[in-house]
Amino acid sequence: MPSALERVRHAAKRDRKQRFTALLHHVYDVEQLRKGYYSLKHNAAPGIDGETWKHYGENLEENLRDLSERLKRGAYRAKPVCRTYIPKTDGRQRPIGVPVLEDKIVQRAVVEVLNAIYEQEFLGFSYGFRPKRSPHHALDALSVGIMTKKVNLVLDADIRAFFDTLNHEWLVKFVEHRIADRRIVRLIQKCLRAGVLEERKRMQSDLGTVQGGSISPLLANIYLHYVFDLWVQQWRSKQARGEIVIVRFADDFIVGFQHRFEAERFLAELHKRFAQFGLELHPDKTRLIEFGRFAAQNRLRRGQGKPETFNFLGFTHICGKTRKGHFTVLRKTMRTRLYTKLKEVYGELRRRMHEPIPEQGAYLRSVVAGHTRYYGVPMNGPSVSVFRKEVCRLWMKVVRRRSHKYNLPWKRMERLIARWIPLSRVCHPYPLVRFGVIT
Repeated sequence: MPSALERVRHAAKRDRKQRFTALLHHVYDVEQLRKGYYSLKHNAAPGIDGETWKHYGENLEENLRDLSERLKRGAYRAKPVCRTYIPKTDGRQRPIGVPVLEDKIVQRAVVEVLNAIYEQEFLGFSYGFRPKRSPHHALDALSVGIMTKKVNLVLDADIRAFFDTLNHEWLVKFVEHRIADRRIVRLIQKCLRAGVLEERKRMQSDLGTVQGGSISPLLANIYLHYVFDLWVQQWRSKQARGEIVIVRFADDFIVGFQHRFEAERFLAELHKRFAQFGLELHPDKTRLIEFGRFAAQNRLRRGQGKPETFNFLGFTHICGKTRKGHFTVLRKTMRTRLYTKLKEVYGELRRRMHEPIPEQGAYLRSVVAGHTRYYGVPMNGPSVSVFRKEVCRLWMKVVRRRSHKYNLPWKRMERLIARWIPLSRVCHPYPLVRFGVIT
């Protein structure tokens, strides 16, 4: 027999205009809450109440039943999130919120229920934080679109402080397009109005959603679905004359155009569209560049040099050529991401300087393997090899500083590297191969 959420999923797919009036019982179901609890990270930082995953699980069934009862009778209240900051690649600080454990469980349950509805609603060029979709799917779609369509210009856009300027009033209106259960809407509003605790002061606002919560990516996708996705799909089908390629991952999106006049008109109308919903394109990070299979020839003819590049999801995209001389999109690790990660690894190695070699090696193995799994795309092998080489150099530098009397010989260091540091390799297929299979 199909599960309850499976029936919701079929109903949402069958009728795109249907509004769901009874959903809360899926959220306060103890089995759904238990699923949300086990999907959380076991060693995640606790919220303002200090509750950890392990301590909460000691009386799990009793705690989940109590949480379920509070959700059922409307007594559940979301607590403020603890705000912390992590450094960005451009030197600025990114605010991250740490909700309390129960809020994480409830948000996971709400996301599971809403995903059953909105996964039938979201469009194909939206890839961010969706089930069975990853950043590499978005990268593949972008590369295939540029290589197979008539793309001559690329709009590299960035929304200024999107998660801090998202309007709560508009978001609730968008949610109510499909959700008629007022209890679910009030639960979402409780999460939005919980506020932030920073330096022992609670701050609340009618704008923004805290990054770090499980529900924030879904709410961001819902907001941009109505503000951007539906509008750009209609613009492409009714106003565009040439071919247009669109790829969006959360609040980052790339749009490719065939004609310059259409690209300029689209950008002007996009500014107006975003202004209606309280959003703004970053003036310094939003630009229209010449990019595509004919960009190099056209710029050479005008004496303008090589085509410009753009960054998307950690990769610098470059107009390149294959060994046979055909056009291709060359993707290389962003230089700022590479340097920032190496700096982070060096700082962590300095902190672990006097730990045993096996512990240092296990840490570096996970770092290099994770970097390779993400950045190991075709034609990016040299950048991945550089990262591995620099990590080995930093490790040798730190190990040699452990003692002033003993100088580690290179032959022994080679054995340590061979034992702990995995080889760099390309672990992703070519975009045309994988994109053709999954679509």
